[in-house]
Amino acid sequence: MDIAQVQKAVYDHLLRKGLRRTIQRDAIIQAAFSTTEHFTAEGLLERARRIEPSVSRATVYRTLPLLVETGTLREMDFGKDYAFYDPNFNDHPTHAHLICADCDKIFEFEDAHMDILENCLAHRLGFEPLQKTLRIEGRCDKLRKRGACENAPVSAARPASRGKAAFTAPAGA
Repeated sequence: MDIAQVQKAVYDHLLRKGLRRTIQRDAIIQAAFSTTEHFTAEGLLERARRIEPSVSRATVYRTLPLLVETGTLREMDFGKDYAFYDPNFNDHPTHAHLICADCDKIFEFEDAHMDILENCLAHRLGFEPLQKTLRIEGRCDKLRKRGACENAPVSAARPASRGKAAFTAPAGA
């Protein structure tokens, strides 16, 4: 979904809700959809302020649910005390996430085999999939091999341990 499509969807939604288009909301939309990286509300605030310094924290926090309501942005729970937002799920609806436990870097991946496996498991267990999310957390090979993740703060280097997956198949599945 390109920025023009996002803007149209958001502005139509604002109009239906009786809300105004503002330069601050324009900056937030531009900041949110000019990246393919996941971001937090605070990260979006920083990016939006580089575009329009008058953007307030309150406007970011009020605008994010509007973007989620329009279906242009997806709120993601990666097990932190704050949400992440994914601006590219419309272009890649079946992608999954690998998350570095040391630096919180999020890597996206897509694999048709994963989608087929998830559908087969759901149907075998008598479910109609409504939403699928795969999140794998772990430590990168660089930490294991070199003792440090290049993306992590120096204090984050820890002994390698086994990652945890958000999805586990039942025994015998």
